[in-house]
Amino acid sequence: MRRTAALLLLVPVLAACGGPVDVDVPEMSDADRATCDAFTAALPATLAEQERDDVDPSDAPAAAYGDPAIVVRCGVPEPKGFDLAASCEQANGVGYYIPDEQYDDQGLDLTITAAGYRPRVEVTVPAEYRPNAGPAAMAVLAPLIKEHLTLVDDCD
Repeated sequence: MRRTAALLLLVPVLAACGGPVDVDVPEMSDADRATCDAFTAALPATLAEQERDDVDPSDAPAAAYGDPAIVVRCGVPEPKGFDLAASCEQANGVGYYIPDEQYDDQGLDLTITAAGYRPRVEVTVPAEYRPNAGPAAMAVLAPLIKEHLTLVDDCD
């Protein structure tokens, strides 16, 4: 029993020491996957002053930055709470949807979605990086979103 307890205590320590960041891979069409792969390949080496890390699976259309990780995923579904009446934040000509409850509560992780583009891009920013990392990520990603993705509906 002691050996099991010792191993269980060791696992979180090892996980915190680095290694790839686990990401969910959304289901998507081959065309969306190709678009997401091109978008992901163009992502910068740093985002919001955090260095890019490996992701698992390694071929995921995603990138991770820092510890705790800021995660950028491409090909995500429409975010909960988003509709045509939703308000969005603008950064460099791209509208991003942020759930209402996350605007004012700086203690919450931030989920930012370029919801008007297909395929969609989502950025998850841990609360530790707020308030600056969200706007910084939106500004850096906007030109890449406009270059690689298709605008379907303006989010403003």
